[in-house]
Amino acid sequence: MAPDPWLSMYDSTCHIAQEIAEKIQERNRCQRNGENSTKFNVTIRSLLQNLKVKIDQLKDLLLRAISTRQITQLEGDRRQNLVDDLLTRQRQLEASYKNDGTEPDVIRSNLMTGGVKRGVTNPWLLEETEETSGLGFGEIKQQQQRIIQEQDAGLDALSSVLSRQKQMGQEIGNELEEQNEIIDDLTNLVANTDDKLRSQTRHVKMVDKKSTSCAASSAPWSLSHHHSPEKPNKTDEPLSTEPGFAKPRGSGKFRG
Repeated sequence: MAPDPWLSMYDSTCHIAQEIAEKIQERNRCQRNGENSTKFNVTIRSLLQNLKVKIDQLKDLLLRAISTRQITQLEGDRRQNLVDDLLTRQRQLEASYKNDGTEPDVIRSNLMTGGVKRGVTNPWLLEETEETSGLGFGEIKQQQQRIIQEQDAGLDALSSVLSRQKQMGQEIGNELEEQNEIIDDLTNLVANTDDKLRSQTRHVKMVDKKSTSCAASSAPWSLSHHHSPEKPNKTDEPLSTEPGFAKPRGSGKFRG
């Protein structure tokens, strides 16, 4: 597995800081012995400039890794602490370089506490986290790889859940489309039924109107036919009421 570029650069930066501390110690020894220290000063200035560039690169890489979520927030905080420690070491080295052999013992002891080697405790950390306390660079890298693997496993699980939710969403969408088609068909059926009902209602009203008109026109004829007074029969003439005289029925002539 390829090493983490950030940790590799951090390792080389720590080596530069260690080299600067050693050069400052040698320069101070030369000055105490009255020897020429110009060569050491040129080398130290160059190394300090290189150290500053390396620290800036570490900050940029860390910012990019955090913004793109290449590392966890916990790992980002841990690496930020490492960068802050390097910045503190840089300031101490610059102050020691400018003191020309009169740097405080505290700074000297902090700068010269052992060397930086893979597999041993990092001597440049002022305060280490509990997760990395006592770990070398190789072990820190392995821990980082485990964290990345756990993060990848979590992302895979999240991806599976999102894929399932997407599938469920598609199924729900298909079901909604089918329900919408059923609703559209039902709407058309109701509209057709309503049109037919309106047509039948108009037809019934027309028939009822015609029936009412016919009944109104036939009513006077029915009244004159069934209720007119009966005319007297011309042959049925009333009998004479005079005594002793009776008019025979028939043609009105006397038979001999």
